[in-house]
Amino acid sequence: MPNAFPTFTADGLAAVRAGADRPVLLTNATVHTFDPLIGTMRGADVLLVGKQVVGVGPGIVTAAEDDGAVVIDATGTTILPARLDVAVALGTTARGTGAGTLAPGADASLVVVSDEHASDLTAALHTTFTRPEVVLAVLQAGKPMHWAGDSLGSAPTASLQPGRIAVEQSRVGVWVDTDGFLHQELTADGRYDETRGGRPHAFQGSYWVDGNRIDYLDDLGFWAFGQFVGDTLHHAGYTMHRKETR
Repeated sequence: MPNAFPTFTADGLAAVRAGADRPVLLTNATVHTFDPLIGTMRGADVLLVGKQVVGVGPGIVTAAEDDGAVVIDATGTTILPARLDVAVALGTTARGTGAGTLAPGADASLVVVSDEHASDLTAALHTTFTRPEVVLAVLQAGKPMHWAGDSLGSAPTASLQPGRIAVEQSRVGVWVDTDGFLHQELTADGRYDETRGGRPHAFQGSYWVDGNRIDYLDDLGFWAFGQFVGDTLHHAGYTMHRKETR
């Protein structure tokens, strides 16, 4: 394997960005395709064209120059889909479509981790989901979102942390569903209190607002969410309007 190709470093990212309209080839990796026909391949290449995986397997790199591909040396790494689709793996959904596998025809969304943290498929999955600090790269629809330890996408809102309040004053108040069954009070200190069917304090907990999304953490320990659409709040099948105060 030539050493002329960049790796998952700043140089590699620069090469991918400079060749934004060219195919991207990740070469010589262990690839868990999650496709029932292809399975896992070692010493394999993954060829991405635009937003799609177009080839997986050894030897693709031999035609990289013909295709004008940007080649990234993925030696010593493991590649797996950024999203998983159990239905595809079980054969109940059409192969090679959408996200969930790395079969040709699938979305070009993938995760790259070092073999050091991915001795087998189980270890690779565990690393991906629990140790983001060691993930080498994440591509979504063919575009780098994480590379060489840096997040390139939208950073999480700093206030969206368990110990911090994320409240929009325009959302504070009592929200009531169309049948009057559910009353949900959102207070300025980041707490909510639900009355259900006349039963007060049915659920209570903390909430965080991020744009049009609201996340709830109930004092019982479960999470839920809602969405603001215009002057309504949609939550768990209920459509609520804010009660006017006089």
